[in-house]
Parts: sequence; structure tokens; C-alpha cells
Amino acid sequence: MTQIAEKSAKLATSAPAASLAPEMLSHLAMVTHDAEATTDFYTRIMRMPLVAAVMHERIPSTREIMPYLHLFFRMQDGSTIAFFEGNGLPVREAPPHPMYDIFNHVALEVSTVEQVDEWKAWVESNGIDVLGPVDHTIIYSIYFFDPNGIRLEITTPLTPDWNDRPDEAHEVVSAWLRTKHEALSSGADVKDALYRLVVGEEQARSK
Repeated sequence: MTQIAEKSAKLATSAPAASLAPEMLSHLAMVTHDAEATTDFYTRIMRMPLVAAVMHERIPSTREIMPYLHLFFRMQDGSTIAFFEGNGLPVREAPPHPMYDIFNHVALEVSTVEQVDEWKAWVESNGIDVLGPVDHTIIYSIYFFDPNGIRLEITTPLTPDWNDRPDEAHEVVSAWLRTKHEALSSGADVKDALYRLVVGEEQARSK
């Protein structure tokens, strides 16, 4: 194993103390260019009440002059999804690859498979295209986009410990990093090496 691969494997298996992790999600903030459409979507389609809104003439953290509106929509656990509409903010350029709009998404959890199916019917009844349901074996999900082009996922666990497998998670990360760095150091095609890694793991699990 190369020095880089050894270092990556070590980093992947060094877990911080759980007691030092943040307590909960306060809010996830993103940009909107249409506060009206965003408010309608999250209050009516997503059924998340608008619980806070503030306006400022400049960014508090940087003091840069930028008149903006900040919106907060609340979920049942008290966490919120937030949006900024900044006056004069240019539209962001399209990403260099369509997978950015797939990988970057917000996943919202409900209690049962039946509720996911109900969400699918509700969202589609409002004229919004829905992908799924998709059975990921550990979670069950549907996908659609909000008015800002942000991909949303409505999901429910299929196994109670799906997000409580730290040993397995570190092994997966170590295998990925080791394969990537070994391919880089040998001049091999990284994408092909990772593809063969993933296919091999999937075949092993299916036996």
C-alpha cells in the first residue's frame, strides 16, 4: 500500500467522539431568486410553515452591502430549511456535469413506506414530476425538484440501523480511498478502478 493510501485508510478509520458532534440540524440555507414561488412551494406543497423571515441591508458576517430576505420553513422536529433572496444576485452558472444536480440534494424523512407513497401522489397531483419510488434496500425514496432547481428526497428507513453502521462505513471509505490512490499512483484509470471495486462488492454481497 502506498503512503497516500495508508494515510487515507487511517483517516477513514479515525472516528471523533460522538459527544463532540453537533446536537441537531438548525437550518440548511440555500439561494432562491423567487421568494414568492419558494414560499408557496414550501408552505403549500411541502406543508412546512414559514416560521421566520428577516431582511438586512448587508451580510452580517462579512458586512458586504447586499439587501436580502432570509426565509425559514420548519419541519416537525424543529429544524428548518432556509433561503436567501439577494437583490441583484446573478443566476448561478450551470454545473459542469448533470450529476451535480443529482448528488446535491436535500433528503427529508417520514415514518413509513406508505407515507412516502402518499407524498408521491400529493406532489404529482400538484403537477410536479416525481422519480420513484426507489428501493435502496436501506431506505425507500422518491425524488423531485423545488422551484429553485434543488433536488428533494422524501425517504423512510427500511432497516432501523441503516445510519448506525460505523465499522462498515469506515471499511467502505478505506476501500474507496485505497483503490483511488493506488490507481492514481500506478497511472491506471481511476473511474474504471472504482467501478470494478463497486461491482465486485455488489457481487460479493449478492452471493
